[in-house]
Amino acid sequence: MSSAQQLNELVRRESGFIQGVLAEVNRTIVGQERLIHRLLVALLCNGHILIEGVPGLAKTLAVRTLAATIQARFQRLQFTPDLLPADLIGTQIYNPRTGEFTPRMGPIFSNLVLADEINRAPAKVQSALLEAMEERQVTLGDQTYTLHDPFMVLATQNPIEQAGTYPLPEAQLDRFMLKVVVEYPTRAEERAIMERMAVGTPPAPQPVVELETIRRARAAVNKIYVDEKIKDYVLNIIFATRDPASNGMKDLRLLIDLGASPRATIFLLRAAKANAFLRGRGYVIPDDIKQIAPDVLRHRILLTFEAEAEDITTAQVIQQILSRVEVP
Repeated sequence: MSSAQQLNELVRRESGFIQGVLAEVNRTIVGQERLIHRLLVALLCNGHILIEGVPGLAKTLAVRTLAATIQARFQRLQFTPDLLPADLIGTQIYNPRTGEFTPRMGPIFSNLVLADEINRAPAKVQSALLEAMEERQVTLGDQTYTLHDPFMVLATQNPIEQAGTYPLPEAQLDRFMLKVVVEYPTRAEERAIMERMAVGTPPAPQPVVELETIRRARAAVNKIYVDEKIKDYVLNIIFATRDPASNGMKDLRLLIDLGASPRATIFLLRAAKANAFLRGRGYVIPDDIKQIAPDVLRHRILLTFEAEAEDITTAQVIQQILSRVEVP
């Protein structure tokens, strides 16, 4: 058996749990295939995900439903303006009898953490997530504690409300592997939602996958083959966001103020491998890159004032880059 056949067989074997997860999720969630797919990509890549959409689009429900299908520790945190860092990461409690401090672990010591309406918390709370999201550890006093494995932050935010919100700092945005924008459902999907939800509460999803299965799947994702031409394709896309003029896109130079970071290069390749895994392939094709690139790049590219004045969006700039970078 060739190495390519072995990789394909490995992927088919280790991705068997995906259908069970999707079946349980679809018992509760109508539509939102793209959101569920991106949640699975982030889970397989051990990355964090930011979900943006207007109220009522089942963002929180989708996260809770997916978490319920996994035998893991799950915590939901409602971010509010009066939230403190200690409410998130924990604190140290002083015992006057012994004269010692005892750590009290916060809800962040879970496998899946839902940060609901993350942009409602002030900067000091958002910054408390930085160490946890990047280093997978938390410091309480003079002690550092390693977080659970896997550890994943799933954050939601509402794009239309400004009062009482705090924009996420660029340093924290860059730590999210993906940013997914959730759109309204189609008419057919909304009819199905109406018929399912109007008659009562849908059945609760059941745990169908263990953490060890997730870990094995991640190991399989890491082994997926990526050709050198695909790697060059990823680099061409990233460098086109940083210096469009030198990549034959002079018209985009006045639109992009800041391009994607090296994290985008890493995350784009890893997400493409996870996408191939979910499609049952042991190798990455250019379409894997093109499908996942908008969600990797949309929160990492800052537009100029000229672009905003002309109502040009980040999504439009990304599509321009993807359509003009040569596909291998």
